Amino acid sequence: MPRPKSNEMDLTVGNPFWSLLKFAVPVILGNLFQLFYTLADSVIVGKTLGADSLAAVGATSIIIYFVFCFINGFTGGFGICLGQRCGAKDEKGMRKSVAASTLLSIIFTIVLTLICCLLAHQILRWMQIPDDISGEAYDYMFVVLLGTGATVFYNMISNMLRALGDSKTPLYFLVFSSVLNIFLDILFIVPFHMGVAGAAWATILSQFLSALFSLIVGLKNFPVLHLRREDFHDLGGMIGLHLKTGFPMGFQMSVMCIGQLAMQTVVNSLGTAAVAGYTAASKADQVSVLVNNAMMTAISNYVAQNFGAGKSDRIRQGVRACLIQTETLNLIMCVGILLLRHPIVQMFLSDPTKEIYHYSDMYLTVVAPFYFILGLLAVYRTSIQSMQNGQAPFAACMIELVMRIAATVGLSGMIGYTSVCIASPLAWIGACSLLIPVYYKMMRRA
Repeated sequence: MPRPKSNEMDLTVGNPFWSLLKFAVPVILGNLFQLFYTLADSVIVGKTLGADSLAAVGATSIIIYFVFCFINGFTGGFGICLGQRCGAKDEKGMRKSVAASTLLSIIFTIVLTLICCLLAHQILRWMQIPDDISGEAYDYMFVVLLGTGATVFYNMISNMLRALGDSKTPLYFLVFSSVLNIFLDILFIVPFHMGVAGAAWATILSQFLSALFSLIVGLKNFPVLHLRREDFHDLGGMIGLHLKTGFPMGFQMSVMCIGQLAMQTVVNSLGTAAVAGYTAASKADQVSVLVNNAMMTAISNYVAQNFGAGKSDRIRQGVRACLIQTETLNLIMCVGILLLRHPIVQMFLSDPTKEIYHYSDMYLTVVAPFYFILGLLAVYRTSIQSMQNGQAPFAACMIELVMRIAATVGLSGMIGYTSVCIASPLAWIGACSLLIPVYYKMMRRA
């Protein structure tokens, strides 16, 4: 196998704590810049078009998040397959993994785009979007879903690069595209008067360019990405493995969003003020989710490489290190979000009402203290998945779904908006109660 490039990180050697941290920091920054796509949309929409337009973007955000979660999990599973072969120094297997990922991503993009766009109107009816914002909600959601291919493209190439040990390249181009996104937001909304659809087009174009530039650099730095005709021969087993790994991860991440969809539906039924307040709060909440997802990406690639290399002791050390890093970040985010509750709302709205503040404050005050449970869930679930155990994470995902829906739908009639606030913490606790014992049982057998 050719000697690795200098930007390829071998996670099977070196100090686990610093190897993980060095790998994770660019991923965290990349995820935060990715959040800027939607934050820029929301801030610019709220400031220039008003509270109703912000509510329109927020009312459909969970559907968009649902699709993006599936894409992230699906392509993340491909990354695990590639990472295991990278750890085993299997160049032929790496090439076939890249080929299988490419074919599956193309097919997946076509099918998903057709389904999402054809069901757009029906989705709005299912979600009980208020009539006064339904038109703008459709415009925003349809355009974003039409650009699903850009999201698949970006996630596929970035997960490949991270599996090969390069977490910096996706960051560099996310920084560029985030700045471009803000510029295009203002251009499309203000002088071009494209409304909320302009914000959606800005997001798609920016993400596509990020993916394209990441691919160009990846092809330059990693010869294994230069596919040959023979790499596509006899892919049946490899495609089966990628589907076996990718689909459960995509399904698990999207199932979590089904519970959040139930939460959004309850909020939508409370009126525009509730939607606006919940939207502002959930945007802040996404910071924690994306940071924890970044740590998931780091520990996923770390465990996958070391699992492929057969280094179980090193997996234990890495998981402990990742827990320390993740929970430190969660503590910082909890304190920061609680102290900045009102400025967070003011980021999105020029003149928020007391009612909007009420809904936003209530959600953040309840959810933020439970970020440490989310951190445990992120690290243990991803570690188990990266050791080719998909059953326990899937079962935990179903526990999350049941508890989230039960809390939201079952209790909304009695405690109203409070049911939305407590749903996520209860779901995280339920999932952890299964995953933590499973992880330690697996490690005792390793």
